[in-house]
Amino acid sequence: MNIVQDIKPLSTFKRNTAEIIKHIKETQRPTIITINGSAEVVVQDAESYQSMLDTLEYLRNVQKIQQGLTELKDGKAIPAKKALADFRKKHHLL
Repeated sequence: MNIVQDIKPLSTFKRNTAEIIKHIKETQRPTIITINGSAEVVVQDAESYQSMLDTLEYLRNVQKIQQGLTELKDGKAIPAKKALADFRKKHHLL
């Protein structure tokens, strides 16, 4: 982030919307929009936003895998066949 280029007051964003959006798309850096000197919203290009969402999803999945491996190591895992049998019994399935 470049503080001089990537933080704009709302009034500047309103006057120069097209130019600021072009800058955001070219740099793929978000811009912080301020109101009365306080950060209020972040404007980001769609491609960078999607990339951020994909990265977040990946990190959440890695965390879940790590949790599963820890549970396995700690003896908290249940064999799949037993888990499925228990599920079927609980829900009165075949």
